[in-house]
Amino acid sequence: MKSSFRRLGLLMLAAMSLLSVSARGQAIMYMPDGLQWTDGPASLLPGAKLVVVKGDPTQEGLFTMRLKFPANYKVQPHWHTADEHVTVISGALHVGMGETFDPTVAKNLPIGAFMVMPVGTRHFAWTEQETIIQLHGMGPWRVNYVNPKDDPRNR
Repeated sequence: MKSSFRRLGLLMLAAMSLLSVSARGQAIMYMPDGLQWTDGPASLLPGAKLVVVKGDPTQEGLFTMRLKFPANYKVQPHWHTADEHVTVISGALHVGMGETFDPTVAKNLPIGAFMVMPVGTRHFAWTEQETIIQLHGMGPWRVNYVNPKDDPRNR
């Protein structure tokens, strides 16, 4: 009897160990100094940097990416094809709603601020210092400028 309980105990430990390995196998961790920044997407003016942390913004499904903007960087009024979830990681992001770039209607989002904008929300942004944001949403992700002349892809 003792040996049956012992075997059962060993089997349970082995099963727990396998579950543990499986759960650990699914964990993804990134350290800030290990991120591989690349030039920002064509939909942003030069100077922005990007790292896709999880998923693929061009495909269907959940994605997470970080964007790094230099000081005094501007993003003209635009909207997205899916809800946008933004967390400010460092610096500060100024965000205004509307189809015209008007700094007087903007909010300053400091480190730790979180914002959700529903699909189609017209907005613009700028920085005064280097700023890193984390953006996540559902792909496929697209940036559509209110004024096509503001779209870097048209230059």
